[in-house]
Amino acid sequence: MLSYRHAFHAGNHADVLKHAVLLELLSYFNRKDKPWHYIDTHAGGGCYALDSEQAGKTAEYVDGIARLWGRDDLPEPLAAYRAAVAQFNPHGRLLFYPGSPALAMTAARAQDRLRLFELHPADFESLDRTFASETERVQCRKADGFAALKSLLPPPSRRAVVLIDPPYELKEDYRRVLDCLKDALRRFPTGTYAVWYPLLARPEARALPARLAELGADSWLDVRLAVRQPPRDGFGMFGSGMFIVNPPWVLPERLEAMMPWLVKTLGVDEAAGFDLEHHIE
Repeated sequence: MLSYRHAFHAGNHADVLKHAVLLELLSYFNRKDKPWHYIDTHAGGGCYALDSEQAGKTAEYVDGIARLWGRDDLPEPLAAYRAAVAQFNPHGRLLFYPGSPALAMTAARAQDRLRLFELHPADFESLDRTFASETERVQCRKADGFAALKSLLPPPSRRAVVLIDPPYELKEDYRRVLDCLKDALRRFPTGTYAVWYPLLARPEARALPARLAELGADSWLDVRLAVRQPPRDGFGMFGSGMFIVNPPWVLPERLEAMMPWLVKTLGVDEAAGFDLEHHIE
């Protein structure tokens, strides 16, 4: 089943959280000169035009990145995130939203490498086109990222940020996330793994954060942003979370600085809020 297209959701509140956290991870890795690998199991299309038919149909970015665009009071982590998005909008108007690989590329140095997987034919074509001039640093593969990840672990650099970000359209995605991370930790226990997940009423979604914690990683962090109360009919995403294995020790403090601001700015009703749990050794 390949119906999910991220273009419909580009720049929404979940992207704001996911991408702000992702850039924090890569910024920390850049504190050392040693190269790193960025591996994306579900890379999407690369970059999205916000005036396209797909993005315009839902216009989810209006309640996401657009709420940060003209502000001058952003906490430093969010200011860095907005500056990265601005690289794709050089004339100041918010017209394009970069996906996770494109944002990772803004942090990549000459010695760093990106390894990207995408299975949807149209999205893979767009992804491959986006990075056509970067074949030395970036490799795009039309493959199932869950299965293909094992071929890259451990990376030659022994330093990696792995983003596991499936659409969760299928119930089995929840199981595959757990199996994928469990196998990855066996192959490369010191890697940094970032798992994005939706806040939904369905039992699999509610159980996922606890099941991730039960995998037994020594250091982990779980941050969740709810922008509204759960829908009464039980359908629809009301927020999202990021579960990080082997997070930087500075990440909790950075998130404490930005999450209350995000709640205030992206919250839709009184149920908006955030949770932050961590155990970092």
